[in-house]
Amino acid sequence: MVTISKTESRTSRDCDVGKEVALDQPAAESPEDSKPEKDDDRTHIQEGVQRVEAITAVWSQKSLWSTFALLWLVCFVSALLASIDTALSPYVTSSFSRHGLLAVINIAARVIGGVVTLSIGKFIDIRGRMEGFVGSLLLITVGMIMKATCQNVETYAAAQVFTWVGKVALSFIIDVFVADITTLKNRMIIFAINSTPNLATTFAGPRIAELFYNEVNFRWAFGAFTIILLVVSLPVVFILYYHERQAKKRGLIRPQSGRTRLQSTIHYIGEFDVIGAVLISGGFTLITLPFSLVSSASHSWHSASIIVMIVMGVVGLAAFVVWERYFARVNFFPFEFLKDRTFLGAVMSRFVVFMTTYIWDAYYSSYLQVVNGLSISVANYVLNAYSLTSYFTGPFIALYIRYTGHVKYPALVAIPIYLLGTALIIYFRIPGAKVGYLAMCQVLVGFGVGMIGQMAQLTTMACVGHQDVAVALAIYGLFGSVGSSVGYAIAGGLWTNILPVKLYEFLPDDAKNMTATIYGDINQQMKYPIGTPIRDAVIAAYGDVMRKMVIVGSALIPLTILCVAIWRNINVKKLEAVEKRARGNVF
Repeated sequence: MVTISKTESRTSRDCDVGKEVALDQPAAESPEDSKPEKDDDRTHIQEGVQRVEAITAVWSQKSLWSTFALLWLVCFVSALLASIDTALSPYVTSSFSRHGLLAVINIAARVIGGVVTLSIGKFIDIRGRMEGFVGSLLLITVGMIMKATCQNVETYAAAQVFTWVGKVALSFIIDVFVADITTLKNRMIIFAINSTPNLATTFAGPRIAELFYNEVNFRWAFGAFTIILLVVSLPVVFILYYHERQAKKRGLIRPQSGRTRLQSTIHYIGEFDVIGAVLISGGFTLITLPFSLVSSASHSWHSASIIVMIVMGVVGLAAFVVWERYFARVNFFPFEFLKDRTFLGAVMSRFVVFMTTYIWDAYYSSYLQVVNGLSISVANYVLNAYSLTSYFTGPFIALYIRYTGHVKYPALVAIPIYLLGTALIIYFRIPGAKVGYLAMCQVLVGFGVGMIGQMAQLTTMACVGHQDVAVALAIYGLFGSVGSSVGYAIAGGLWTNILPVKLYEFLPDDAKNMTATIYGDINQQMKYPIGTPIRDAVIAAYGDVMRKMVIVGSALIPLTILCVAIWRNINVKKLEAVEKRARGNVF
């Protein structure tokens, strides 16, 4: 269950189990062995968890592996759609002469997407994985239809929220479902395999986006691949629905509550804590947005609108704490999880990595196209070398975990690699630098981030029992989303406050009146050939602001060391030995 009633204690397995097992003692001798048995108490297991356990109890080995294959296909198409969307985003905003709002749009989407995962986690625990899977597809479809038909940047911004929330929800639900049908030591193998489609979509997505942009338009790209995603997702829905029906026939799933529709609505409003969700998402959004909007305000940081947004954001977060402490029947955010230092360190490492990365990554695609003269596809190949390396090394890291069980020390080793890759970008991200060096930096960063991410994600799940995996992954995703939104906020603040000033400074006197036009449209920035005074001025301005972004991002990376250092030295192979309750036919 994602949230906890104040009158009922949680039954999650505490990470203290790992604390004992990690000391290289035999699992059977651990005095904490009795704790996981609480997970056996069926009265404390939510309906959604019971339903997925009923499914694994009735399906065959063939159905299990068929599901793995179908989920991989869904991950492939979802990653391809996301890659195409990312490559086209600068051109969609530029079509409305609002290229500078790229970071602003992503801030709101990522904050809301991160917060909503807690509600989604609760929903799939109460209702079931299948319903959440269908709901996430619906959100993606609505968002992509809005993108394909948008006529202004406001509609596109709203569409980005729907799309991002749907994408986050789909990835989250797939991860939770994989956790349902795998053991702890094998889990990262399937997670890594599900990320391998990105090895292809890294190259295919930008090229497809470029072809659509040049030969048709961005609208058809969004529409076509949304349809493909729906088609490949239907078999997964069928498998879940079929086996759920089989479980019901065998009496493994309890009958519905018998509440009326009105009673169910009131019940779920309280269970989901809608007020808490609105307060926390609104608070984070209002605090982070001003960093990107300040340059367009009439009096900069003295503008009443900017001050009001920040104040209201702080008030919203304070109100959230008060609401959760004194008024909420069911808490939206399970604060007790953060009392465990290992859990806290794992999710905070996710926050710091995402924050530091998106500070220098937010406008990187635009930089490669404007400064280095790369096409949409080639620029995104360089950009995606980061994720490509992470996905390529993922299965090998997962096998290491499978056979050793160690998670803390590999994460500590990965941090210096991440710092080295980012620090080298400071040296190489200057006008005139060879693109190959930039790609090399992306490879180093991708390897470091990939290893840290896998270890942190597994550590998060190792701190809880099976019935709390959804909430653990939701919190992990929330910290990542908030971290990326903070990164976008810092990047947007640097971009909107520095780039226009530097453009005006570097542009020739007879072109200074074009500053606003050039700033707002990437096509205008690339209109003039490299070597002409106006293009050289744009390149110089880009080089100045991008260098500052990388310096800020690099300076914050050492915080990751502190986050990982506080983890207990959990060995997931030994921790697996204390898993008492059978969960059906799982890998």
